[in-house]
Amino acid sequence: MSDIENNGQGENGDALHDSVPVTGMYQEWFLDYASYVILERAVPAIEDGFKPVQRRILHAMKEMDDGRFNKVANIIGQTMQYHPHGDASISDAIVNLGQKDLLIETQGNWGDIRTGDGAAAARYIEARLSKFALEVVFNPQTTEWQVSYDGRKREPVTLPVKFPLLLAQGVEGIAVGLSTKILPHNFCELINASVDILKGKKANIVPDFPTGGLADFSEYNEGLRGGKIKVRARIEEGDGKSLLIKDIPFGTTTTSLIDSIIKANDKGKIKIKKVVDNTAKDVEIQVFLAPGQSPDMTIDALYAFTDCEQSISPNSCVIIEDKPVFMGVNDILAYNTRQTKELLKRELEIRKGELMEKLLFSSLEKIFIENRIYRDIEECETWEDVIATIDKGLDPYKPDFYREITKDDIVRLTEIKIKRISKFDSFKADELMRKLEDELKEVEHHLEHLTEFAIDYYKNLLKKFGKGRERKTEIRNFETIQATVVAANNAKLYVNRKDGFIGTGLKKDEFVCDCSDLDDIIAFKKDGTCVVTRIQDKVFVGKDIIHVGIFRKGDERMVYNMIYLDGTSGRTMVKRFQILSVTRDREYVLTKGTKGSKVLYFTANANGEAEIVTVYLTQGSKARVKVFDYDFKELDIKGRGAGGNILTKYPVRKIQLKMEGVSTLGGLDVYYDEAVGRINTDERGKVIGNFLGDDKIIAFYKDGSYELTSYELTNRYDPNTLLLIEKFDPQAVISCVYFDGASKNHYVKRFNIETSTVNKKFNFISDHRKSTLDIVSTDKQPQVEVVLKKGKETEKVEYDLDMVIDVKGWKSVGNKLSAHPVKSIKLLEPVKKESPAKEEKGDKENLEVGSTIDLKVKDEEDDDKDQLGLFKNGK
Repeated sequence: MSDIENNGQGENGDALHDSVPVTGMYQEWFLDYASYVILERAVPAIEDGFKPVQRRILHAMKEMDDGRFNKVANIIGQTMQYHPHGDASISDAIVNLGQKDLLIETQGNWGDIRTGDGAAAARYIEARLSKFALEVVFNPQTTEWQVSYDGRKREPVTLPVKFPLLLAQGVEGIAVGLSTKILPHNFCELINASVDILKGKKANIVPDFPTGGLADFSEYNEGLRGGKIKVRARIEEGDGKSLLIKDIPFGTTTTSLIDSIIKANDKGKIKIKKVVDNTAKDVEIQVFLAPGQSPDMTIDALYAFTDCEQSISPNSCVIIEDKPVFMGVNDILAYNTRQTKELLKRELEIRKGELMEKLLFSSLEKIFIENRIYRDIEECETWEDVIATIDKGLDPYKPDFYREITKDDIVRLTEIKIKRISKFDSFKADELMRKLEDELKEVEHHLEHLTEFAIDYYKNLLKKFGKGRERKTEIRNFETIQATVVAANNAKLYVNRKDGFIGTGLKKDEFVCDCSDLDDIIAFKKDGTCVVTRIQDKVFVGKDIIHVGIFRKGDERMVYNMIYLDGTSGRTMVKRFQILSVTRDREYVLTKGTKGSKVLYFTANANGEAEIVTVYLTQGSKARVKVFDYDFKELDIKGRGAGGNILTKYPVRKIQLKMEGVSTLGGLDVYYDEAVGRINTDERGKVIGNFLGDDKIIAFYKDGSYELTSYELTNRYDPNTLLLIEKFDPQAVISCVYFDGASKNHYVKRFNIETSTVNKKFNFISDHRKSTLDIVSTDKQPQVEVVLKKGKETEKVEYDLDMVIDVKGWKSVGNKLSAHPVKSIKLLEPVKKESPAKEEKGDKENLEVGSTIDLKVKDEEDDDKDQLGLFKNGK
């Protein structure tokens, strides 16, 4: 009977003490294996952002570095001294590092992440460390070392990286029961965010992909589990018959993208003729449209049914003290920033020690030579006597040194060559010591002001290596096209005018407007200066604020009207200007910059309105006319630096608004894109009108209702239920034909819009659930073609609706269209169209509409009240 059959007894009946249950082995071994994979292969360390294989590659390259390129095959061989997992994993890792174009300079065919092409064999391609890597990654003095796997070499535990490499490069890894996916972030933004952290501000970073494109980070959740990013390709209209895909979403290739487009076409989701890949230096995929297909609708279909839109789920996990930790990217950046500051401190302390040692030995050397101590050792017979004699000669000077003089210091003195002693120059020695002392003072200053030193370090990195690393991925919100437009509802802007503070945290102060936490804020002050800054909880911009609002870069419709007193000449100047681009947190002078200059009147006009003001001169002035009007329309719009025109050379007592102005820029062309049910100003879809001031949009729906809305770009209009959308004309007559579900007849009616409530639907046909609106028009003489069923035959009849029925109330039933059943109704083109002259006249009439809104200002003394009442926000 075997041991097992003997219930665990051996031949002699002894128990098998060394037997282990299978479940126990699995638990112990599996946990060991899982721990090894997590710590040593898949998840990066937070200190340097590297997985072990990446760290070993860079260490090997540093050992090989001589400024020249090395064959990647040689680098792999060198790395295998530290990495015990074969050449394939090393080769893949080094290609991945090289394609990120940050730490490694490449030469040869390294593949293309855009097309998915692989790199050439390791024996054909070359690499070397970049200047950036040499500056921020390595420092043997601050590196913690460990023995390599075979005990023959030493390798770094982590590299002393003085930059958030983990966030700059991104990383993806799958371990046992655990995974990590940290997306790449923008080089320049990481540096600026680190500077903000050092200044005590809170950073909020979002990814930036090397493939560019558009991305929505509203649900990013700092890269933690549960977050989501939507990434889209950048698609442009070509010649009307094709579309051009310029950027591709991160994680896809041109090959996979084209395959997804072909599959969507095969399934009938989109209709295209063919797809051509023209990618060379830049990505370009040309999609040829099928006849009759709308480019706008096809763009949205590409986003909906192909890889032109991707959803990425980040999972930020890093190794901290040999344990996996889920940490948001903002916290990772803060950790790396603190680490960089600590590493800089250690480097400064090391340098300080080196300088102090150099100063000490230089002083010893000078004393040793100038006091001819070296001659005292000529009579010494033993080595111990030599040491003792030199030590005795140094006794008078020992109190001046920062530490005790050791035997090693004395031995170094004995090693000075006679040639050096004979050529010793006391002046040069003093000069050298002065340089060392100056450098030591500089190092000590940096240590005392470590935060400022770290900020300068980051700024220097940005200056040296930031060029060409600007953001490639455009931050957008796919629901509202631009992130800043949508996010305008997620925060509120407040202002403390007197003390000069603005921000979202000043809830007890004056409310300005809704805004986005991504917005830039512009503030104008009474001394004639302005500043643009990022929105924060609370930020000081300068006392006596007269206007604050959201700054839109490149907004050519925002025009500022200003009257100011020139402090030197005493003249009152007037100007109209735009501010299209600025440098954040830099103060700009809008007057001539003379002492005593101040703003007397100011308005911000979102559509370039030009109002009329009344100017009151002082009673003591020598002017014959002491009260006169001025129309800003007479003034040209210039840049912010223009000095303006002379309004008057006499003292001004006050300025009052006489008449609200109209835009001198013309209205805003608004388009409706029925593919997404949104209005826009970027010429997608059909134009619905030119809008200005309080103009409104009217929308008619198939259920027989109408709705008045503003022309805000965030409005939605369901294309499945919308029948007509256009600019609202209060004088226009609405003509319509509708089917009455109760009587089963078609009715015609004409009416005027009598309501003014915005964003509320009003039903103007019968309430029966089967009633539908068939035709609606605002033409003066609308015509319809009706197909009537007369017995077994059909007859086409044309009706002039303005002749069929008179204009009645909007709640009227109307007249029956025909006694015969209606088979179909078609709206015809109007017979008479507006002549170009009338259209031009109508445009001029439209230009006369527009206004501005006065800000409410707290009551002050009478004079102050009159003065403060001049400052108002534009609409």
